[in-house]
Amino acid sequence: MSNDAMPGRQSVRERMLAIRRAIPPPNRIAGAQSLARRLLALPLAPTSGFVAGYWATNGEIALHAWQVGLPGGCHYCLPVLHEDGRLRFAQWRPGAPLVPNRFGIPEPDVGPDQLLEPEAIAMVVVPLVGFDRVGHRLGMGGGWYDRSFAFRRTGPAPPWLVGAAFDEQQVVSLDAAPWDVPMDAVCTPLQSHHYRHCNRQDP
Repeated sequence: MSNDAMPGRQSVRERMLAIRRAIPPPNRIAGAQSLARRLLALPLAPTSGFVAGYWATNGEIALHAWQVGLPGGCHYCLPVLHEDGRLRFAQWRPGAPLVPNRFGIPEPDVGPDQLLEPEAIAMVVVPLVGFDRVGHRLGMGGGWYDRSFAFRRTGPAPPWLVGAAFDEQQVVSLDAAPWDVPMDAVCTPLQSHHYRHCNRQDP
């Protein structure tokens, strides 16, 4: 189901997208470096296995610094849209072939036999448009991540779900829909917010 089924979400989305796009390039570069340090320092950050990020578009905070800094035992993956409405994931290294999906976002150019199910990923860094103080996430409205990780609404990690954002993307509260999958944590350049696994905020 689309997140746009919730009244009022689109107006919040449009406002937050404008804020995100307006962040100056120098702040983006510095923010990506700081974000990488916070992601790598998370108590839940795996030291081995498959980890997934995203290809930053439309003003999203970049993950290249995090990818470069991952422990040697981790295998970096990007999401791939699947016809069943759920994401799959494929390993990717800089320079490996990419193809644009239906939204024009690059995906690894691999065969179906190389795709990983969401359950196979140890930690997923999730893009977002907005987030609140209890871990609710506002995405672009397509519901891809909520459908793909619906099993985490009632089941334990892995995968750990970690949102990535600029600090300007935090709002006081978001109306949660029944299909929303809350984040375990959200990292920004200035803060690491922990929700499910520990009840605290790091400075």
